[in-house]
Amino acid sequence: MRFDVVTLFPELFAPHLAQGITRRAFESAQVDVRLWPLRDFADGAYRRVDDRPFGGGPGMVMLAEPLQRALDAVRSDRADRADRADRADRGQPAAVVHFTPTGQRLDQALVQRLAAGPGAVLLCGRYEGIDQRFIDRNVTLEISLGDFVLSGGELPALVLLDAVARLQEGVLNAPSHQQDSFSDGLLEGPAYSRPERWDTPEGERAVPPLLLSGHHGQIALWRRQQALALTARRRPDLLAAARAAGRLSAADERFLAGLGP
Repeated sequence: MRFDVVTLFPELFAPHLAQGITRRAFESAQVDVRLWPLRDFADGAYRRVDDRPFGGGPGMVMLAEPLQRALDAVRSDRADRADRADRADRGQPAAVVHFTPTGQRLDQALVQRLAAGPGAVLLCGRYEGIDQRFIDRNVTLEISLGDFVLSGGELPALVLLDAVARLQEGVLNAPSHQQDSFSDGLLEGPAYSRPERWDTPEGERAVPPLLLSGHHGQIALWRRQQALALTARRRPDLLAAARAAGRLSAADERFLAGLGP
């Protein structure tokens, strides 16, 4: 899959694409990331990409015309490469993603959908936002990380790239991402490692004995119940959604009923 990133700050991406376990996806081009510096598509000696908003108000607005030229270049390059590779998906437009607080909340279901697709064009806005006319004409998906505001779209783009990369085959051990929070609609339960007993100023802290027992079926049940309890306590909305989707078994419901109010 291929992700084209239109940004004013391409230098922010290199360290993140070359570090950590997800670098396997980027180095192998399973996730092919191409950076498009927006100022390369701006006019004039100053290569201006923003101006004051009509109607007044604080801040600056990113101009539609440089963004359109950048997007047209991305689309042309994607089409040319698809034609040269004789790919069946040539001519199919990639999703154009705009990161904005007004967008759809990014969740694991959306990440999984994008991870199974051909990629997308990621627009990294800055300042007070992007000229709405460009958004109306081109954007097909708006994404928000949550109810807060960032200085630009680069961090959300990196978050999305990381989340997509770790789902690619061979990046993680197969069961790893299947046990992640949200993969089955629940939060992931606690994890433990060595030493078995940890001495702290408050006293000894031991690993739950069941995890040392070697009874894989009982351990799997314990982990499921821990996930259910944690989700019920911290994210009852997720639990309600899992119940509505039919993801909870009769055994799950009996365990939850025993937790009390």
